[in-house]
Amino acid sequence: MAALTHSKAENRKRRLPLYPALILTVILTQIPFVITLIISMFHWNIIYSKETHFTWFSNFKVVAQDPTMRAALINSITLTTSVVLISTLFGLGLALLLDRKFRGRSIVRTLLITPFLITPVASALLWKHIIFNPLYGILDGFITQIYKAFGGNHVINADFVSNQPLVAIAVPMIWQWTPFMMLIILAGLQSQSPEILEAAAVDGAGTWQLFSKMTFPHLRQYIQLSIILGTIYIVQSMDFVFTITQGGPGTDSTIIPYQIYLTMFRKYEYGEAAAAGVIVVFITIALSTLALRFTKDILESDK
Repeated sequence: MAALTHSKAENRKRRLPLYPALILTVILTQIPFVITLIISMFHWNIIYSKETHFTWFSNFKVVAQDPTMRAALINSITLTTSVVLISTLFGLGLALLLDRKFRGRSIVRTLLITPFLITPVASALLWKHIIFNPLYGILDGFITQIYKAFGGNHVINADFVSNQPLVAIAVPMIWQWTPFMMLIILAGLQSQSPEILEAAAVDGAGTWQLFSKMTFPHLRQYIQLSIILGTIYIVQSMDFVFTITQGGPGTDSTIIPYQIYLTMFRKYEYGEAAAAGVIVVFITIALSTLALRFTKDILESDK
């Protein structure tokens, strides 16, 4: 019994240096969330501040019944899911490429990381004006050249942003977030023991067997980490929507964070904006949980 008590005391001593970080995390994350939850239960319009009153969950009802918010919710789930999954697949492929030794690997790695180092607004402006512009954009010029190669004789001027607004947002987001996924997965690849792979190769294992039976299961925790971090960041990102489409045309590309911005700074409905923010938190938790279960099922099925 004395040994057990001594062990508990030792454990408390080991955890003691972690308490300041834990307290700081609670202050920076949980307290603001509790305040947001409280504000979400008030009818609070800054223009009519004297009419502020407690309304329980009526703001959540307003948000749920708002067709614009419902469209934003669907777009947020679609955009987040597609960007996270495609970025993870591309990141896995690039990580496998960079895990091999070849001349100029360090230069290639630097070039592949570069998109993630560019600020989101700058990336959005680059794609909007240099790539997607219907008059002088690279995409329109490329399509026009292909059209002329097959006998066409006029300029296409395809307005990709207006015709496919959600895709026009997803593509640059995938371009920017693929390096993030790549770095996490590459760290997992480089932590794998090369001696084990060499021993398996000597025993007759082929390239696909090495990857599917040894490398891929080893990368499980790294893939899950990249998916959960990507989901957390991407679901609340509004830079590309604000810069490229501003939610249009109509509500075709609006997402929850952008609608929160409009509700907060255009309608001045603080209570409704807070309620929508709480919903985003639960969406993030739900999407992260689903993504983790999805990857877990895939990885376990390959065992």
